[in-house]
Amino acid sequence: MMTCLILMTLMLAAGILLYENRFQEQQVSQTGDSFIKWVDFNVSKEALKKACLMDVASYESEIHLDWITLLAYAAVRGGGEFGSKSTQYIDDIAAQITAGEISEEELKEKYKYFSYYYEAYAAVLGGMIGEYEIEDERGDYQKKYGLKAFSPIAAGFSYQDYDDDSDKIGLNQKNLFINIATNPL
Repeated sequence: MMTCLILMTLMLAAGILLYENRFQEQQVSQTGDSFIKWVDFNVSKEALKKACLMDVASYESEIHLDWITLLAYAAVRGGGEFGSKSTQYIDDIAAQITAGEISEEELKEKYKYFSYYYEAYAAVLGGMIGEYEIEDERGDYQKKYGLKAFSPIAAGFSYQDYDDDSDKIGLNQKNLFINIATNPL
């Protein structure tokens, strides 16, 4: 009886291992190595603002300027860095796209890293600009287009400074982890 129980346990363990190995191999073969594993997102505030405003301003026009396309182009031209010329790069490509001189597909063909930056920035910024509905003063919902990313703090639950005596126990440094590690309670 004991031998039968041990044998069944071993068979169950072997079955689980075989199933997991087969499942993991399928996962690896499906995803491959074509996805981005790491990206430095160092887009400047000025570039983000300019691209966002151009996207929103061109929403109902004949040629819509996608802010991720504008930022990806600026990244390609700036070598991944957003310096003083990045907003000029955004202006340049916006003018070319609006004039019909170049398309997103042509940018992918022309610039080796355009697709990389587009995919990376789409992962970070995708879905932050678009159509949304907002309630007006009368309680009606109005359709709008623009930046729709929001604060994770719900309406009516804003942060308030509480008197928790943290300064009395040594929690007045900027980095809470270092503070706790160096100042035991």
